[in-house]
Amino acid sequence: MKVFCFLLVVLVVILAAIPAAGTAQAAQTSSQPAAAATPAAPQGPQTTAPAAASTPTVAEHPNYAGPLDASRYVIGPDDNLQVTVWKEPTLSGTIPVRPDGMISLVLVGDLPAAGLTPMALGADISQRLKKYIQDPVVTVVVLGVNSQRIFLVGEVAHVGPLMLTPGMTALQAIVSGGGLTPFASTKRIYILRNTAGKQEKMPFNYKQALKGENQGVSLLPGDTIVVP
Repeated sequence: MKVFCFLLVVLVVILAAIPAAGTAQAAQTSSQPAAAATPAAPQGPQTTAPAAASTPTVAEHPNYAGPLDASRYVIGPDDNLQVTVWKEPTLSGTIPVRPDGMISLVLVGDLPAAGLTPMALGADISQRLKKYIQDPVVTVVVLGVNSQRIFLVGEVAHVGPLMLTPGMTALQAIVSGGGLTPFASTKRIYILRNTAGKQEKMPFNYKQALKGENQGVSLLPGDTIVVP
């Protein structure tokens, strides 16, 4: 009987100890610190490109004429040129063509530019710089086309200078200038041209031009179309 009672007591003690052990284990688990988050991979240096320089590019130049054929375009007085000598920033820059057709460069001095193509002028400058620089590489870009202009005056929508494109006719020039006003006298339109210091007046028949008839007059730089 005593043995039976002893075993019964032991069983009760064991049954009472099981919930306590589970509670202790749960408490121990909850007291453990949470697993540390996996550290993020160290970031390398910022690769964001720096802000663009404030110096305007060639294409942002206010008188930029757009891409031109450097082997065919003929430079004229009042054109603006960008001359670049590779690895020689002190010799590079924006250079205007003077009314006499000349330009001035450091080391080189005065040299003719009017009548030459940008490629030919670049080769000429390169040849002249060989006295001072070994194997100079020179690039010439036309920034502003001011020599290839004609002028519209009188009864047209937009009076003033107009860039002369290859093969442009007087009719095309008038259309590019916004066309005639309602007060224009189509029978009295003429073209003024200075030839060898003398002014020449050439009539232009607007109505015939509208019909596709050739007027026999090709526009040249400096011409002025007068619309009374």
